[in-house]
Amino acid sequence: MSQLRIFALITIASVALLGCSAKENSELTAAQEEAVAERIAPVGHVVKAGQVVAVVSAGGAGRSGSDIYGTNCMACHTSGIAGAPMLGDAGAWTDRLTKGIETVYTNAINGINGMPARGTCMDCSDDEVIAAIDYILDNSK
Repeated sequence: MSQLRIFALITIASVALLGCSAKENSELTAAQEEAVAERIAPVGHVVKAGQVVAVVSAGGAGRSGSDIYGTNCMACHTSGIAGAPMLGDAGAWTDRLTKGIETVYTNAINGINGMPARGTCMDCSDDEVIAAIDYILDNSK
């Protein structure tokens, strides 16, 4: 047989097999349907001005400043990337603290110079960012 005929037979057989298997697996179990619904559920909701929003706490404790630093801050603040003041460099932090601790917190939350808002921790709360700053300052004396 020529290679073209062999290719055609393989293609036809593959299509036939795919069609059969698709029919057999077209029904999902209840657990599979629930899993699919969870995966495609919206992440959030749009809230219009004037709507009342109920905030529900996850109930878990916030992450520690050490945890936030180790996961999100360490890369820049141990190497000084883009002028980031380094952990343990009391002089660099003293210069920043001349403007007040609230300014340091605000800059960490909103971003400053090369540092994006919240550093690289987009899911950190303000309190967690502040805890990370406090951790850095406590370890830079």
